[in-house]
Amino acid sequence: MSNTLSNGGSRPTSRWKRFLKSNLLTFLTVIGVFGGTTLGLMLKNSSDPWTQREVMYIQYPGDLFLRMLKCLIVPLLVSSITSAIGSLDLSMSKKIAFRAIIYYFTTTICAVVLGIILVSTIRPGSGKEMGSMKGKATTRVVLTADTLLDLIRNLFPPNIIQATMFQYRTILVAPENTTDVPLTSYKITNEFTEGTNVLGLVMFSIVLGACIGKMREAGKPLQRLFETLSEAMMIITSWVIWISPIGVFFLVAAKLLEMASFMEVLGQLGWYFVTVMIGLILHGFGTISVIFFLTTRKLSFPYIAKMSQVLATAFGTGSSSATMPITIRCLDSMGIDPRVTRFVIPVGATINMDGTALYEAVAALFIAQLRQIPLSFGHIVAVSVTATAASIGAAGIPQAGLITMVMVLDTVGLPAEDVTIIIAVDWLLDRFRTTINVMCDALGTILVNALSKNDLANAPHEVLDAEPHELVELRQDCNEKE
Repeated sequence: MSNTLSNGGSRPTSRWKRFLKSNLLTFLTVIGVFGGTTLGLMLKNSSDPWTQREVMYIQYPGDLFLRMLKCLIVPLLVSSITSAIGSLDLSMSKKIAFRAIIYYFTTTICAVVLGIILVSTIRPGSGKEMGSMKGKATTRVVLTADTLLDLIRNLFPPNIIQATMFQYRTILVAPENTTDVPLTSYKITNEFTEGTNVLGLVMFSIVLGACIGKMREAGKPLQRLFETLSEAMMIITSWVIWISPIGVFFLVAAKLLEMASFMEVLGQLGWYFVTVMIGLILHGFGTISVIFFLTTRKLSFPYIAKMSQVLATAFGTGSSSATMPITIRCLDSMGIDPRVTRFVIPVGATINMDGTALYEAVAALFIAQLRQIPLSFGHIVAVSVTATAASIGAAGIPQAGLITMVMVLDTVGLPAEDVTIIIAVDWLLDRFRTTINVMCDALGTILVNALSKNDLANAPHEVLDAEPHELVELRQDCNEKE
């Protein structure tokens, strides 16, 4: 009896310990945000305007954090996409893989377009020019056609090593000794400017992954290499993310010292938060639900209601990878074919990040609005494509969108340091967009299962029932915790 009481009495304490342990990063990030805000306001009001060098000293630890994030972009992007595409094994399950990929890309593109429409309509960043921001934004005179053509050119880099460091862009040079000459008469030149060619790396990774899948047994060693590299990058990324509270603390403090009006930025940031939340809600319960109904002729809401544990776990952990075992168990309990569940969910947790894509598109245009930089249609298309590509390469761990956000900002010539403007609310938005990502993965599995019943009846069970190595480890960890 005493043992029972002692065990029962210790349960609330152990639950609180587990809760604090699982949400420690969130708490530390919040502390970093509020601590940096407090420090920035105190320093701002304690003396005369700070010089650029003094702000640089305050921002230095945060700069180191940003450099770590940038260092992970290329290996994380290439390894995650190549391993995900290579694991599809298109020769054995072409129809199922095709349906899953079409669903993922359709929902991701819809999310980006919805985000761009909302941020262009609500315009959360419009207001007075923030001239006190020290970062330098670059603009250049080009035609929309040049931007679109550069977009396609960058899909096919002439040198894959060069693509990790530079991207191609067209430059228009005005004729000498002339004025009022139309842009179409400018001399066309080009250059390779610093910045990772994300589109080229994504295209190369997709082609390489498809080739590995087609090679079957011969390609397995190379596939294992990229899977191992992807897992290693996710571990390193998680280490870097744990440094984020310190980086956030100093970046936020330095950013406040640069801002002329903190209250104005706070008001604009509130509208940014509202814009992203409206987009996530409309996409999760509108766009995805409509696609689900048109495809399956069933309402998605009864299925969403059965995913309460999955959605709560996704919100609490902020990680789609950590939620995978619970998602699979939930779908199995709904009667979804386990062969589809174990095939679609791991791929979706890697390449399907609707919420992240929407958030990054909104964030890039929001920062451009803050800086009062007009973006052409070509720039908006570039943001759309890059946000889609970046979401594919985002790791399924908390706040990994900070890494891919840098790619989107580079696309329109915005300084990477501007990510600190939105980082104050990123920790909370990260929870909501991860929830939407996981919900989209689960509904996509149900959709693919409904469309693939006839194919599943004739498919080799031993092939589609195979579980990825990473998924097995996650499920074992989940069982040990239970």
